[in-house]
Amino acid sequence: MSSDPASGPASFDDDDYPAFTMGRAAEMLGTTPGFLRSLDEAKLITPQRSDGGHRRYSRYQLRLAARARELVDQGTALEAACRIIILEDQLAEALRINEEMRGPS
Repeated sequence: MSSDPASGPASFDDDDYPAFTMGRAAEMLGTTPGFLRSLDEAKLITPQRSDGGHRRYSRYQLRLAARARELVDQGTALEAACRIIILEDQLAEALRINEEMRGPS
């Protein structure tokens, strides 16, 4: 792993680096490990696995999980919440690509 003394290891800045265990992720989100497993089963997030088979979550995945929890807490069914989040994510990516293609104004 490369590191820059000014910014630390590259993984610290990587939104997709699987830095958080299931227990820590659930604690950070104020939810249960079971809720995180349900997001995996619904195919919203697929955590990486450690050598020992334990789930590891990235900051990006935790943002998606936090959004899912927000929607579920508001009364949205889990499957519908996952679909909403996937569509929101696709829209954000399309807008980002559109902005890149337009270039500087």
